[in-house]
Amino acid sequence: MKWLVTGAGGMLGHDVLDELARRGEQFVGLDRAALDITDPASVDRAFAEHHPDVVVNCAAYTAVDDAETDEERALRINGEGPRLLARACAASGARLVHVSTDYVFDGEARSTPYPENHATAPRTAYGRTKLAGEQAVLAELPGNSAVVRTAWLYGACGGNFVRTMIELEARRDTLDVVDDQHGQPTWTADVAVRIADLGARIGQVEGAHGVFHATSSGETSWHGLAQEVFRLIDADPERVRPTTSAAFVRPAPRPAYSALGHERWREVGLEPPRDWRSALHEALPHIRKEISS
Repeated sequence: MKWLVTGAGGMLGHDVLDELARRGEQFVGLDRAALDITDPASVDRAFAEHHPDVVVNCAAYTAVDDAETDEERALRINGEGPRLLARACAASGARLVHVSTDYVFDGEARSTPYPENHATAPRTAYGRTKLAGEQAVLAELPGNSAVVRTAWLYGACGGNFVRTMIELEARRDTLDVVDDQHGQPTWTADVAVRIADLGARIGQVEGAHGVFHATSSGETSWHGLAQEVFRLIDADPERVRPTTSAAFVRPAPRPAYSALGHERWREVGLEPPRDWRSALHEALPHIRKEISS
């Protein structure tokens, strides 16, 4: 198989390429300069040149707050771009793995993770545009595509919450971190593994299509995550002080609870993702090495 990864310059795209290389797969990674997924001609050229068997769409408009006043542009990238990719896949017989988000839900659950088939109800422009992309992919390519929702991503390459906590620990005596938003910190390298697993199964394993959730198991708050980061780098976790979302008002409301359920993985012969603490413990040396380089 030959894989084509869009948004290859981003944090997740980078790790997807690394995972495919580790598996010895044939692949090409294209950043926005090489492939504009909102441009039909650009999409056609990429397919004509590379003839992919599997496309992984990591390209996205991810500026959650900016989308509130820039929804039209966000919709082009998050909604129409995936539609163009799905149509190109349908025309060429390729499979598509499309990355989505927890923001397609309302974020108002309290203790039970959202299952894959839970009703969507986005509360932000970003969530609405990502849901449009999901719907486009599943409508254009119903049996040969998978939507992979993820959340609270961190990794070695790119800005993210975990990296910020490591950097701020060295510069501040204390940090105030929100303790009333709960979710699942997720290492991009773990998501890349699941994307590669799923891409190989679409069309080959019964049930390997539709919606999957690729977040770490377990859950915590941003405050709990920050404290765990401090522990793992031998800093005093009590230096991280809890606060509320009211202290950090943003244009787009953040989900109060966005843990995702993982029931569908077993349907395709895979165990649910590992616990977030285990993943964080393994990821931190890679992140610290990138910071110091």
